[in-house]
Amino acid sequence: MKTLTLALFTLASSYVFAQDSEYKVSSYLTEGTKAPNTHYLGEAWLNAIIHDDEELGYNITKATFKANSTLDWHKHSSAQVLIIVDGKAYYQERGKEPLILKEGDIIKCEKDIEHWHSSTKLSDVTYLALYGGGEPTTWTEVVTQEYYDEVAKKLKSK
Repeated sequence: MKTLTLALFTLASSYVFAQDSEYKVSSYLTEGTKAPNTHYLGEAWLNAIIHDDEELGYNITKATFKANSTLDWHKHSSAQVLIIVDGKAYYQERGKEPLILKEGDIIKCEKDIEHWHSSTKLSDVTYLALYGGGEPTTWTEVVTQEYYDEVAKKLKSK
């Protein structure tokens, strides 16, 4: 019993000391920073979890959009994956019908496909965006409040 107790104490001590090591640990749970109102309407918070890591070659950003907020039309030089972790979102690719994404949904947008995404009129949304590093996002057209409202009305009736 004494040997077992000593072994458990040693393992527990090792774990505690390991937490003070030189590992770089971050959290996606932090809200991030409020984004400037450059390419969207409403209120958005961004947390760059992994950004411009040359070894990985991709970025992960956590974005939270308050209800009734939207990004403008844009495209990326690599594919983008959106993972909805909380709330509901609108998503649309150019030439296709808009749809509602909900918590747990994952959608991939191929590279150079023009699209936009946002919170819904009544729900905040938090998502993780995975996309290639390198080239910046290309912003193509403003999603006006009128267009956003039309999409919201159309999707509410479905």
